[in-house]
Amino acid sequence: MQIKDKVVVVTGGANGIGQALCQRFAAEGARGVVVADLDQQTARALAQEIGGLAVPCDVSVEGNVIDLVERTVDVFGPIDLFCSNAGITAKGGIETPDEDWQHIWEVNVLSLLYAARSVIPGMLERGSGYLLQTASGAGLLTEIGSAAYSVSKHASVALAEWLSIRYGASGIGVSCLCPLGVETDMLDKNDPIHEFLRLSAIRPEEVAEAVLRGLADERFLILPHPEVAEFLHYKTDDHERWLRGMRRLQEKLTGCSRMRRGANRGAA
Repeated sequence: MQIKDKVVVVTGGANGIGQALCQRFAAEGARGVVVADLDQQTARALAQEIGGLAVPCDVSVEGNVIDLVERTVDVFGPIDLFCSNAGITAKGGIETPDEDWQHIWEVNVLSLLYAARSVIPGMLERGSGYLLQTASGAGLLTEIGSAAYSVSKHASVALAEWLSIRYGASGIGVSCLCPLGVETDMLDKNDPIHEFLRLSAIRPEEVAEAVLRGLADERFLILPHPEVAEFLHYKTDDHERWLRGMRRLQEKLTGCSRMRRGANRGAA
């Protein structure tokens, strides 16, 4: 998959990884880049910078995704690459409220389904097209601090796998982007688990570079952090051992959090 002269849509395109993708796609000579985001002001500024189109979109609403696709086709023509990049997180485990579980499911999983429903029929008619779905290393491994995020990202990886299997022989490529920590607003400086991820965090521009290489190779798993492949090998090679190691890591990180809270109370 080469980007030059292609029409590309990026959801969650105004900030972070999405912004870096939009900028890089424009630099690679895309015929049209659509910056889809709820942050309309930032999306418009970025679209103006790269000569693209800003479209407001709440990806958790299927009608919004349909409108996004139709607007793109009206302005640029058929979509060659749809990047389902928008995503959210929520801290907590089983105590996380149902409404938070529902919202994260809609944004992190159902939005990918809505995009596929909207673009795949046209791609099948043309015999070509590509989907890039941003999941997370958490979708291959886990996320200690957020049950909802971990579960939803596992589901997004599963959906990407299913789409690749179902439509790969019909000319439709699928790649699943699975980074670990990235220097965006999603990393909370006050969260010890996120601080652990920050130790190996990379810049969004580095993620975009990995995406370009992965698309060029039409690789399913795009892993900007090479260690994810290593960790995944440990997991599949000896699942019980991997689980024991993750329990130790959880205890270490949550123990640091308890010590920090205790120190803060003592200082008060």
